[in-house]
Amino acid sequence: MKKLFIAEKPSVATEFAKVLKVDGARRNGYIESNDYIVTWCVGHLVTMSYPEAYDEKYKMWRYDTLPFVPSEWKYEVIESVKNQFDVVKSLLTRDDVDTIYVCTDSGREGEYIYRLIDQMANVQNKAKKRVWIDSQTEEEILRGIKEAKDLSEYDAISDSAYLRAKEDYLIGINFSRLLTLSYGKKVAELNNEEKSSISIGRVMTCVLGMVVERENEIRNFEKTKFYKIQAKFTEGLTAEWKINLEDAASNEKINSLQKAIDTNNIYNDNGFKKEEDAKAFIEEIQSSNSKAIVEETTKKSQKENAPLLYNLAELQNDCSKKFKISPDQTLEVVQELYEKKMVTYPRTDARVLSTAICKEIGKNLNGLAKWGKEEDIKTTIDEMIREKYSTDLTKTKYVNDAKITDHYAIIPTGQGTDNYDKLTDLNKKIYKLIVKRFLSIFYPAAEYSKLAIKIDISGQKFYANSKICTKPGYLVVESNFSKDIDKEENSDEEDVKLDNVELLSKLKKGQELNLDDMFIKEGETTPPSRYTSGSMILAMENAGKLIEDEKLREQIKGSGIGTSATRAEIIKKLNRIAYLNINSKTQVLTPSNKGELIYKVVRYTMPDMLNPELTASWEKGLDMVAKKEIAATEFMEKLEKYIKTKVNAVKNITRYY
Repeated sequence: MKKLFIAEKPSVATEFAKVLKVDGARRNGYIESNDYIVTWCVGHLVTMSYPEAYDEKYKMWRYDTLPFVPSEWKYEVIESVKNQFDVVKSLLTRDDVDTIYVCTDSGREGEYIYRLIDQMANVQNKAKKRVWIDSQTEEEILRGIKEAKDLSEYDAISDSAYLRAKEDYLIGINFSRLLTLSYGKKVAELNNEEKSSISIGRVMTCVLGMVVERENEIRNFEKTKFYKIQAKFTEGLTAEWKINLEDAASNEKINSLQKAIDTNNIYNDNGFKKEEDAKAFIEEIQSSNSKAIVEETTKKSQKENAPLLYNLAELQNDCSKKFKISPDQTLEVVQELYEKKMVTYPRTDARVLSTAICKEIGKNLNGLAKWGKEEDIKTTIDEMIREKYSTDLTKTKYVNDAKITDHYAIIPTGQGTDNYDKLTDLNKKIYKLIVKRFLSIFYPAAEYSKLAIKIDISGQKFYANSKICTKPGYLVVESNFSKDIDKEENSDEEDVKLDNVELLSKLKKGQELNLDDMFIKEGETTPPSRYTSGSMILAMENAGKLIEDEKLREQIKGSGIGTSATRAEIIKKLNRIAYLNINSKTQVLTPSNKGELIYKVVRYTMPDMLNPELTASWEKGLDMVAKKEIAATEFMEKLEKYIKTKVNAVKNITRYY
């Protein structure tokens, strides 16, 4: 009897065949030896049937056939890959095959790809094992085969996959047809088209809404000037006036100013709203002829650890900023690196490692060290060895089993480096980005000295501060790699500001300073930034919240909009159907005229489809099914009720339109 291994792609099947030493001839769609058969899919081989497969009446889009919610679901083989399906089916049902090893990608979509084939082929009386791996290195493949669990152990993930597909299908079919019938002609007319269909998607429509709403914020934004007050001292120091509420409570002069500001609404967080108020304030201080006295000096040390490792969303965002490429391009590159054994599984949401992989991490480091070809990698590892930096990460923030679902973070395997020279320049840069982030976590924290000075002039408080790096720590890695990887400018001026450091460190409490000048620094409020394809990926991961601060992102992280495997394709689709424009040079997203028209239709008829939190709650429900926290039947009942209720509600709106 033989064992059959089925992979998701031919290239992955080839790796399994090498590891298993299947040296038989490559036949039509599979490779066979005395003990093993290795075959492959080409992505999906089976798909859900269109409504007309249920009944011809559904071929025409009509109100009276909506809502469409099948009681029994139909599936069919995709015509373009029917030959490969027939090959796979014949192998799955061969009498001499007693065990099937499912080796499709280790995730929800990979699970779904095989389950559909199994269902269509009606595979009976076979032992079915699931191979779940994090990379395609030989030892990981062998481990996955050795530790393969019964396929039934993954039934909950399969249930979640089926439900995700049904949800997208029902929302897409029902709402697209419904809104097209109701508003398609109007959209076509306003967009100068002969006819127009309206495409609606559970995640896609929500993303469109985020882009349109951001564009509206920018259009409606009114720039306003503000005026800050700064004092310059002959010692070379510049300080800025701010209201300190604690001082205001105890100082009558400041308190009266606070009252005037509150009463007259002349000041906000940016500064004075009117230049004349700022000038009057300066004149009042200068007329007092008061001395400038250092009231308080504080010195604090601060440590900053290397950032968490990459998950797909973080990597896509960084690549969008640094290399101006789209998220789907990033995924394509990192998938290629995965298939060349160079990095671990890319479609992951985790940014940490598991305890198990942490114990084996020395293998990854040794592989990179032995390679030693690239100077930046060699220099970084040599310093780790010289300084005897610990490789035990078990008690660090980089290891957390609770934050891992299917896979740990993307890291280099230390293998496949013989493929490096064949990579394109872009692929090399992205590989190095992953290596750099990985090596950083073995270095100590960067250390900073923060200096803050408070100066009193006539009861008013002026502040100056600086921050200087005293020990670079992991920043050495950044420096080592900076030549080959385009480094993003640091937008936080305070973090890189070195002015006045030496002076501030010498100032003492009670010291008198010589005021040279007091002047107004004019500024202007700026509108929110447009999304880029990379920042949209992050916003989707965080349920519609574009959070720039990495630590805060990690704190609030939950179920987002879409998944790491689908987000890039959703943005790409919105561009393909001309709802969004993507600037190829900057990756900035803007809505098209048609996209804005469709947004208005959705906002009028079913505004909750634009709500990121609602969309994320559906994804959370799917996650709960996968974790066996709720039954698949419960999710499906809620979904069917939602579809029917929403369709009937929109029909009533349209009736009076």
